[in-house]
Amino acid sequence: MATSGSLEAWYLNSCRKHEVKPNSAVLSWFTQAKVQSSQNEKCSITISLDQLKDADILPLKDVLMSSDSSHILAVDLFLEFHSDLGTESVVDLMNGLNAKLRVVDLQDLSLGKEFLRDLCQGSLACQVFNLRSIHIQKLDMIGNFLRLHTLNLDFCTSLGSLRRDCFSCMPNLTRLSMCETRISNLLTTTGALSRLPCLLELRFQSCLCCKETGSCPGLEGQQKLQTETQEKDETLVSEGKKASRNVSITLKNFVTHHPSPICFEKHYREYIISSLPGLEVLDNFPIRMTERELAKMTSAKYYEYLPYKRRHKESVVSVLNKREMGTSGVHFQKPFKPKQLYPHRNGQNFFLRSLCAAKLGSSTWPLLHPLSNFNHTCKAENKKLRPRQFEYHPSNPSLMVFGTLDGEVVVTNHENGKMVGYIPCIGAMSSVLGLCWLNKSPSKLVAGSDKGSLKLLDINNMSPEVADSCCSSSGATFEDFEQLTSLHVNSTDDQLLASGYSKGLALYDVGSGKRLELFSNLHREPINVAKFAHHSPYMFATSSFDHDVKMWDLRQSPRKPCYTASSSRGNVMACFSPDDHYLLVSAVDNEVKQLLAADGRLHMSFEIASTGSPHNYTRSYYMNGRDYIISGSCDEDLIRICCAQTGKRLRDVYLEDESGNSIFVQSLRGDPFRHFNMSILATATRPSFKWEIIKVNLLASSDSAEERCYGQCLQPSCCLGG
Repeated sequence: MATSGSLEAWYLNSCRKHEVKPNSAVLSWFTQAKVQSSQNEKCSITISLDQLKDADILPLKDVLMSSDSSHILAVDLFLEFHSDLGTESVVDLMNGLNAKLRVVDLQDLSLGKEFLRDLCQGSLACQVFNLRSIHIQKLDMIGNFLRLHTLNLDFCTSLGSLRRDCFSCMPNLTRLSMCETRISNLLTTTGALSRLPCLLELRFQSCLCCKETGSCPGLEGQQKLQTETQEKDETLVSEGKKASRNVSITLKNFVTHHPSPICFEKHYREYIISSLPGLEVLDNFPIRMTERELAKMTSAKYYEYLPYKRRHKESVVSVLNKREMGTSGVHFQKPFKPKQLYPHRNGQNFFLRSLCAAKLGSSTWPLLHPLSNFNHTCKAENKKLRPRQFEYHPSNPSLMVFGTLDGEVVVTNHENGKMVGYIPCIGAMSSVLGLCWLNKSPSKLVAGSDKGSLKLLDINNMSPEVADSCCSSSGATFEDFEQLTSLHVNSTDDQLLASGYSKGLALYDVGSGKRLELFSNLHREPINVAKFAHHSPYMFATSSFDHDVKMWDLRQSPRKPCYTASSSRGNVMACFSPDDHYLLVSAVDNEVKQLLAADGRLHMSFEIASTGSPHNYTRSYYMNGRDYIISGSCDEDLIRICCAQTGKRLRDVYLEDESGNSIFVQSLRGDPFRHFNMSILATATRPSFKWEIIKVNLLASSDSAEERCYGQCLQPSCCLGG
């Protein structure tokens, strides 16, 4: 067998062969290997990429890939400061080393975004990969990393999210560290991490004395005490009080450093532990049996595993079979009680909910479909429609209307992508901010622009194609309401409310367009939204940036509200539940609560973490009737879904465009006809991104015919049998 001394000679010969001057650093590496081999038959070599140039690669590869180097067990590659190497040279060296490659450590990466992309999407045979880069924003490792057992992404300060399949290429990963990254989304992150079957150690924050992901050695004494306490407290897990106190005291004494934003999410540790049952160490703190049991209890208290209190995953086929056989087969740990939430264990609604739970349980990552992907019929091929507001039709499941930034109104069949009607502009060129369908005249709607123009439109009189010139619309033209932001028609279609950047609002007669009343100074700040109740033509609510939500009755004096409810921040919007039992209020930066519409008492406060931004405008709506609420904010790239009756978080939907860039929520609506479907008006900080309406189906994860049938339709004649 060759010695390290012969490797030095081989290297010098190879340098002469390639007419390259020998690198003194390379010679020193072989000298160090010689010292190792004098004591052990096998040795390793550490290569610093900082000390290499492109010309050094060929002779170095010749030596390391030769049969004379068989006693070199492992090669570690380091980049600590800066390298003059080209990306092709680095990739060539890594590929040449193949199975000998043990550690790749790239700190303060100077090789550029292209190299990073090629590295993550290619093949890397190392066992340990340490990467510190400001270039990586989303983890998208889709290459071949079968030997990788340790991945360290600490201080990748631009890393903000994980792609859903980013870990599918590393089935043997056992240790993962992401301290001081921008990872913040608890539910989507655990969804990605659940794809790691061997993960044992995870960090989003670290013990100051620990460089690795394992349990902190300084905790050994505390671990012993905790073990002794655990033996005494195992019988108390059902009560949880004493065991919880012991775990909390130990965690409180354990100081962590370099946290990622996800660490500040409420019940962060408990949710991670309950979602990843194979995990043994989190943030250098070991997970004991007592803590694991308590984490399950806490997670079940604040998060829904499946919709409608379903506790066990089922297949769609199983649910449909039970429906045909007339049996529910639902697992209940406690005896059935009439007052339980969603109590009816027979009937179409019960099986529809069971089917939704089955589909949602198998679709961790929902189907997102931009409305612009549909093939609109239009002659103006270069015409770009830029949505600014939208509304589902109240009675036709296939119709949706949206207004654009250019003052256009477009009615589309959002199921097949065909345009139904188009109005080039409703007045002076401006953005359409207000849209409302009439309830009793399903072909009509009212549209309003930010410059105050208000018109009653009839889709029967609209052109089915995009036209180049403005045209007048039939129906009433209302007196202008300057700086309009919202409008809403009452349940009997005879009166219309308009509000905007003012402290008052206007009441119009829908039939004639005449302004009936102008109510001034209803609030101390501008009224962002005014909404009529769904069933009473007289009751309406206003939400204002003055922190107040007020309920009004047109049959009483407009100067005196029925009641006033206050938020701690400025209110962005309010809306009634479909049965008018509740009023859902959204204030700036994720302050969302549900009030009893009758008297304004607080019914539910949804504990959503704030970002600290005074410009993070939050909007929330109901979905599945009044069962769930969906909430999104303009500075965040996700939708949160919570149970409206318990406040538990069900899912988070992460939003990105087709290129993988984050997009943000400008507005959103739950689909009134399809369970767990919604649409989102999305925008981005990039100037090139056009405003887009994105349909979200939580019950589907592919475009297969079966997914479309079960996930989108959910009609009795289709999915539930005739």
